[in-house]
Amino acid sequence: MRVFLTGATGFIGSRVLKQLLGAGHQVIGLTRSDAGERWLAEAGASVHRGTLDDPASVASGAEQAEAVIHTAFDHEFSRFAENCEKDRRVIAAMAQVLAGSNRPLIITSGTAMGATGPGQPAVEQAADWDHPLPRVASEQAGRDAADKGVSVAVVRLPQVHDPERQGLISPLIEISRAKGLSAYVGDGTNRWPAAHVDDVARLYRLALDHHEPGARYHAVAEEGISLRLIAETIGAGLGVPVRSLAPDAVGDHFGWMSPFMGLDMPASSAWTRKRLNWTPSGPDLISDLKAMDYGRVAAAG
Repeated sequence: MRVFLTGATGFIGSRVLKQLLGAGHQVIGLTRSDAGERWLAEAGASVHRGTLDDPASVASGAEQAEAVIHTAFDHEFSRFAENCEKDRRVIAAMAQVLAGSNRPLIITSGTAMGATGPGQPAVEQAADWDHPLPRVASEQAGRDAADKGVSVAVVRLPQVHDPERQGLISPLIEISRAKGLSAYVGDGTNRWPAAHVDDVARLYRLALDHHEPGARYHAVAEEGISLRLIAETIGAGLGVPVRSLAPDAVGDHFGWMSPFMGLDMPASSAWTRKRLNWTPSGPDLISDLKAMDYGRVAAAG
């Protein structure tokens, strides 16, 4: 199958690219740079130039393909709400060229969108269309695309990790470095789900190979790791103290990350595992955090 892959040179997308090529698919990779074009060509993919800031340029790539996997996202989290709206526009633009064609469109969202209630794990069958987290825009765009006749499925992501990157935890590490303190909120028992990037990439490929319109998949290996354990591991890696913060100190310490820090976001992947015969096998989050070279990260920053 000829697959248009957005985010093809990114943290997750580059792994998805390898999965697709390894399974015999042809890949058209989206890139905005000369370096990305060279990397894609060397990897064995065709190249399409475009940028998320120009949705029409992305849609023209989708028009060339038999299926689309959309992993691209602007990960400047300090502009998270703005970037989620950008994602909505990109999905809408691709939907215009895919409508009525039965060509699969696999989009990306977050596991929190499947929340069912306080303390309960998010599940694939749930969709909170009014969720307060801005990433709901991606799922709303997918729903609107489906209403227009697009064959949409969703992969919902937790904190995706390896020893170099860990989703929202990566900026949390840099805040801890800058403040000289690794902190959590209250008792730190709130939880974030996680999965290794290679397991996540394999799930995208399975979601394409067994495409099911309307399906929502949870790329979750660990249902929830406490923020206290995450903070303690970061503190040990950086060699800084670890401390609980009272709610009134959260804003000053975490800045733009404050809205995320108290969230309890456990998520189940039981349905996904059964439906796609997906069994995560990569290292767990804490192992990857312990394996980080914190000195190298500091030098890179």
